[in-house]
Order: sequence, then structure tokens, then C-alpha cells
Amino acid sequence: MSNAPAANTYKPITINSPEPGLKVAPAVPGEPPINQLFRTVMMHKGSDLHLKAGLPGMMRLRGVIQKMNTPILEQEMLEKLITPILKEKDKRVFEETGGADFAHVIGKDEARFRVNLMKARGKWSLVARLVNQTIPSFEQLGLPPVIEKLCHFEMGMILLAGVTGSGKSTTIAAMLDYMNAHEPLHILTIEDPIEFVFTDKMSVVNQREVYIDVCDWKTALKHAVREDPDVILVGEMRDSETFEAAVHAAETGHVVFGTIHASNAYSTIDRILGLFPPNQHNAVRQSLAFNLRAVIAQKLVPAIKPGVQRVPTNEIMIVNPTIRDLILKGQDSKLLDAIRAFYNEGMMDFNKSLEELVLRGDIDKATALEFSPNPEQLRMALKGIKVAASGLV
Repeated sequence: MSNAPAANTYKPITINSPEPGLKVAPAVPGEPPINQLFRTVMMHKGSDLHLKAGLPGMMRLRGVIQKMNTPILEQEMLEKLITPILKEKDKRVFEETGGADFAHVIGKDEARFRVNLMKARGKWSLVARLVNQTIPSFEQLGLPPVIEKLCHFEMGMILLAGVTGSGKSTTIAAMLDYMNAHEPLHILTIEDPIEFVFTDKMSVVNQREVYIDVCDWKTALKHAVREDPDVILVGEMRDSETFEAAVHAAETGHVVFGTIHASNAYSTIDRILGLFPPNQHNAVRQSLAFNLRAVIAQKLVPAIKPGVQRVPTNEIMIVNPTIRDLILKGQDSKLLDAIRAFYNEGMMDFNKSLEELVLRGDIDKATALEFSPNPEQLRMALKGIKVAASGLV
């Protein structure tokens, strides 16, 4: 009989420390030791795991970085912890580029983490975001009712705007799962890595992970329109090539979802233009005016409802004839006023959203004013004083 160790057995690494910090989850036999740290995030209901050479384990809990009860993780220890969960592809990409993105699954699909491994000053660092296993509904997330309406376009582009960690991926997942549950469609996602895992309901959902299911983004986007989709998630609008592929898919009769790093809905236009040289801006405006259907900007703010840590506040711009005309004419400075002028069509700016969250009892007034782009205007609105929008001409 062989004395070789069985597959999936690991030499124990001491995790707990006498130093103060968040209690570390117990080890699970057969799992790599780093899973104790992932499970610690799960146990405390945190959102992110942070590991850096020279520091103890850290996690983000209720929006604040806090220490775990671990020893200082030196570079050698960190490599021993992380290496067992890296696939050969991840090792190669990390060595060649200094960074790697991948998904890490805990147990038998108990939890999924979106992981980024990077080098900082020559040493390893890891940041991992806990992804909800169940896709929440609009009501569970606290999204405005108009989000459901935006799931019924037959073609065109819908963009989710916001900074990293603003919940864009969760909102898109909720929208796609709503469509999955209500219509017989083919939903195709292109992701790096796959975050939420969908179960086929009324729709057929195919999820392709770049570098695992397909060699690169360009090939995935090229193939997408040939795979008979009704809905395509193209991920982040990170460059002009991705945007052009998304527009092409929208022009050929598909609903296209994407994300973009922009602070609000109306500045998304300028952010997209920034992907292109100035001599192409008129053509890009034409494409946006006729293919963009809506922009949903999102931020997460601390909640006061029991059992809820944060809720989304949204700015929503729906491309109606007025919005389209402003985009075509390059009058982006008037887009915010246009959003305010069409609250009756489901549009809203961040102040309107924050006002509704306060009135609904989801957040307190102090939090709303802290996150407001115009606190004085919000303060007046909460007193019932209406502020007229500026003219659009």
C-alpha cells in the first residue's frame, strides 16, 4: 500500500494567534488552510478578505477594515497559504503580469469569492470579495421599482455605473435573474471571473469565463453574436474595443448589459467618450443616442434596518427623446436637469433616491446628507420644499 498522502490533504498551518482580533473560523479537514480565512469572512458576515505580507489577516466588516486573530503573515507564509488554490493558468498570468483574477469556491459551493492576487512592492497581496450564493431579488436589495421596467427592453444597451464595491454586479445579477425567471430567453454572460452562478429557469443561461471557457475577451465578444443570445452581459466597458463590440451587439437586436466606472449616471457619457480619440466623439455620441437605453448609477450607504448592513442609492437616466437630443448635441451639462424633469418616467437623481430611502426608513437623515451630492437641496426636500429643475433649453 502506498504511503503517499491522499489528494486534498494539507499540512496544517497555525492560523490563530494570541493577539487581539476577530476570531478565526475552525479548520475543515481536507481543505487548504487559507479556507479558514475565507470562512472567517463568512462567519462574521464580512464582505472582503485582505491579505498582505507583513500584516495579520484583515477583513472588511460593515464597511470598515478590521484585524483577524492571526499572526503576522510574512511573505513565505502567504505563498504557502495562497499557492494551493491557484490553477496553472492563474500562476502563469500572475508570473507574467503581476496580477491574477479568479474565483475561489468554498466547500461544495458553500460560498464563492472573487479573488485578485497582486504584487505590491515585490510582495504578494490578496483581496477577495464574498459573492452571494443566492441572487437577491429587487425587493431584498432595496432597489427602486423602475428597475423591473428596465428589464423589458427588446434591444439596446443598459449600463451600471459606480465605483468598485458599489454593488453593480449584484444589481445586474438580480436583473438577469428576473429576466431568467420571467421570459424564455438565451442569456449569455462573458465574465472574468464568473461571480454569481445562475440556475436555468424559463431561460437558458450560458456563462463563459474568459481564459477558461474562451481564450480572451476579443474572441468571446466576437463569438457572442453568433451564439443566438437575446441578452448579453459583456462585463466592464474597459476599452474602446469592448464598447464597440457591445454597441454592435445592441445594434443587431440584443439587450446588452455592461458596467462602467463612473460616479453618476450623467457623467457616464463623458466617461465613454474618454475611451476614444476626440475625432471619433461625434460617432460615439450617435451610437449612444440610438443604442443606449438606460444608465443606472449606484452607491452603497449604511442602513438602519435590522439585519441589513448597506442599501443601494441609485441615479437612473432613461434615454427618452429629451435625453437623446442632449447627447446628440453634446449638452451633457443639462443631463442632470433632464433626469430631474422626468421623475414621473422613473428617472431619479441621487438626492431623490436618498430622500426615498429616508422616508422608507432604510437609512437615517444624517447618512443621507453625508452621501448627498447636494446636501442643502436634500435638506429642503426632506422638509417638503420642492426645488425646481433648471431649464433644459
